[in-house]
Amino acid sequence: MTLKDGITAELKNVLEQLNLSELSATVDYPADPKHGDYSSNVALVAAKKQGKNPVELAESIAEKLRGLNSKIIEKIDVVRPGFINFWIKQEVLQERMQEDISIPETEKGKKIVVEYTDPNPFKEFHIGHLYSNVVGESIARLHEAVGATVWRADYFGDVGMHVAKSLWGLLKKFDEDKIAIADLAKKSLHERIAYFGQAYALGATAYEEVDSAKEAMKELNFLCFKAAQEVVLSTFNEQPQVDYDRFIKEGSYQYEEIKELYKIGREWSLAYFETIYERLGTKFAGYYPESRTGEFGYGMVMEGLKKDVFEKGEGGAIIFPGSKYGLHERVFINSLGLPTYETKDFGNAVVKQKDFAYDKSVIVTGNEINDYFHVVIKALSLLYAELGEKTFHLGHGMVRLPEGKMSSRTGKIKTGESLLDAAAQQAKKLSESTDEKLAEQIGQAAVKYAFLKSGIGKDIIFDFEESVSFDGNSGPYIQYTFARTQSVLRKAGELSVVKNHLSLADEERDLLRLLSRFPEIVQEAADRLSPNIVCAYLFDVSQAFNLFYQKHQILRAEGDLLQFRLSLTKSTGETLKKGLNLLGIQAPEKM
Repeated sequence: MTLKDGITAELKNVLEQLNLSELSATVDYPADPKHGDYSSNVALVAAKKQGKNPVELAESIAEKLRGLNSKIIEKIDVVRPGFINFWIKQEVLQERMQEDISIPETEKGKKIVVEYTDPNPFKEFHIGHLYSNVVGESIARLHEAVGATVWRADYFGDVGMHVAKSLWGLLKKFDEDKIAIADLAKKSLHERIAYFGQAYALGATAYEEVDSAKEAMKELNFLCFKAAQEVVLSTFNEQPQVDYDRFIKEGSYQYEEIKELYKIGREWSLAYFETIYERLGTKFAGYYPESRTGEFGYGMVMEGLKKDVFEKGEGGAIIFPGSKYGLHERVFINSLGLPTYETKDFGNAVVKQKDFAYDKSVIVTGNEINDYFHVVIKALSLLYAELGEKTFHLGHGMVRLPEGKMSSRTGKIKTGESLLDAAAQQAKKLSESTDEKLAEQIGQAAVKYAFLKSGIGKDIIFDFEESVSFDGNSGPYIQYTFARTQSVLRKAGELSVVKNHLSLADEERDLLRLLSRFPEIVQEAADRLSPNIVCAYLFDVSQAFNLFYQKHQILRAEGDLLQFRLSLTKSTGETLKKGLNLLGIQAPEKM
């Protein structure tokens, strides 16, 4: 049990004694540490409801709490306009410091899917995918920290017009460059993917500007869907639900050639993505291509049509009547009888459940499709209530660079890798080290922390000077603080058992207070799907330790005081390392 849980339990007990059990026993951290270790506004809430004096009610609650003879609370006082403040016993804080940093496994036995990253084959891995990966990986680690079994899922668009645009662009470039797929295969994987990026930009531009090219891409699109059925569904021994043959006519493309080009390009793309996942420290358990989930979704929509979840729209399209539920209408099967993006996401819920019978599914994407997911999840809830209740969408903001927006259509996109590379090079200059591994660790810390420190849902501007820095609220600053703790411990040697009768300086108690909160912080971050809570906490701990380090001589102290300060340093290091790991950031011991 955390200290916060302990105080909450005692407060709940007293509220029941005072016939106030309907109130929530809310306990939080005071903004000013001079006001205690914890604080509650429950008297303010109760007084407002009952028309009583909040200070008098707070005094009544506090008096009852004092009579419990708490094992963890040293002092309780009341301040205007009615807050109840709690101080934890010093020996309790010190005992917590000596224990291993354990986090209550409140989700033990639960199975949670976290779906994130979702890059599309035949296109480069852009910064938006990097942002999604950083957010999703941290969410996954937070759930694991509180005891859940997590299934990391990657959902990607291996069919659709973007594939047709890419293949059209590839064929065009092959003709212009006088090469074939076999020639491209001789290049490095990264060169091949860069070529795909150029091909997509070429196809996307032509689609908008050249009518004949647009028609050719539409023809290619159907060929790609059919190729995907043969290439992908066969690996799962699943039968196709959608008939694409009826859309394929005699044209300028040979199906077998397109099928082979699709198969090879898809394989290269997925292999390329794996190199990035390995670099970032992500290992997915399940992969969910749209070519597969769309087939499942198609059958689900047909079932939903019979149950009046869906309706027939104009031109024979099948729509979800969102206006009935305060949402907007969305097409799930278009007038040609083909599944849309909505249907593919619809089917994805069932496919994931088939692979991993989850208790909760968290889908991480950019927030520009928040409204889209409101509709998809509502439709899912009406057809499969249990799955709908288990599914949550988490929309994050967009990443921008100081120089402006990014565009994959024009080919001016900043890839995720290019940002990681630039951050590593900046870190190398900053650290004045030739250690490539260290530069990579610092660079990733700069990027990941910058992405996570703001609340999810907000757009962020990634600033190199601010993010790749050993000062201020940055990942490298927290890494540097951890490395400082390890330097002190290396110089000190072995530790002895800490005594609990020391008189503590303010900086020592402030640091102790923060360290005791770590399990509570992790629990809150997991519950609220908010890694930024961990970021803010680690920054506070780093600041508190560096202030303690500046004001007090750690290694020059003697006896019990020396051992206490070394233990405090050790606990700080362990907390920072575990916290950084929850953000997907490594903690180098030397910097």
